[in-house]
Amino acid sequence: MGARHIALAVAIAAVWGLNFVLIEVGLKDFPPLLFCALRFAVVALPAVFFVGPPRVAWRWVLGVGTALGVVKFGLLFLGMHAGMPAGLSSLVLQGQAGFTALFAAVLLRERPAPLRIAGLALAFAGIALAAVDHGVHGPAGAFALLIGSAMAWGLANVLTRKAAPPDALRWMVWVSAVPPLPLLALSLLVEGPDADWAALRAISWAGVGVVLYVGLVSTLFAFVAWSHLLRRYDASVVAPYSLLVPVFGMSSAALLLGERFSLLAGAATVLVIAGIGLGAVPATAWARLRTPPRRGAAPAAGRPARQR
Repeated sequence: MGARHIALAVAIAAVWGLNFVLIEVGLKDFPPLLFCALRFAVVALPAVFFVGPPRVAWRWVLGVGTALGVVKFGLLFLGMHAGMPAGLSSLVLQGQAGFTALFAAVLLRERPAPLRIAGLALAFAGIALAAVDHGVHGPAGAFALLIGSAMAWGLANVLTRKAAPPDALRWMVWVSAVPPLPLLALSLLVEGPDADWAALRAISWAGVGVVLYVGLVSTLFAFVAWSHLLRRYDASVVAPYSLLVPVFGMSSAALLLGERFSLLAGAATVLVIAGIGLGAVPATAWARLRTPPRRGAAPAAGRPARQR
């Protein structure tokens, strides 16, 4: 990757990491399900009237919109509202990499390489360690909601792979059009119309700014830019930059929210990042390390490969 695209990948990770802090801030002004509905509403409206149709079957739009928008983000907001810290949430949600591999094996018949299995086992060990640490300091139910959120994200990743949308912007706009109404209905049912109306009536400019950030910046800009990088480079080149998300998430939570982390949480962070990083290394790279080229070997003829 060139320097400009490396900077873009790091910026996306920073946007996603800071997103957890702003969700924590927004949950002080909005009930969680209403907040989640507003997040996707600002992405979808009025963009759906200008971007054109999604160019994939509607079942994929509905499936990913439900798994990603309603379930994944709904559980994330509920879990953080129930007491899950912003920094730890950014770490636990990285378990989506393991659930993506699991769903891909079951639904797509993909067989992960032994090295990837070892890496994912290491990452899950880190999440288990984080669960032990959180069990000492916070409610177990909130942690379980984050695990469910990571599972839903893994399923959404596999469904997106099956859908293979040709236009990332259209795809994200139409996927974001699915969650607002179901989330609003759930909010009215669970949180109550009085709580929703009180939050909307007392909304501040800070609340508006948070909704715009988590909607337009974290969702629309970051996901579309990430898809642009994935179209330009191999996934094995782009994916490791997602390991920076919990780094930015935990550091920004410490700096802006005053969160403190125990030694167990630090060890869990190392295990999760190392495990996902190990699983992201392509098998061909390890094969080249094990069998270095012979001295004096002539370079292969033909056109040089495009740089990745």
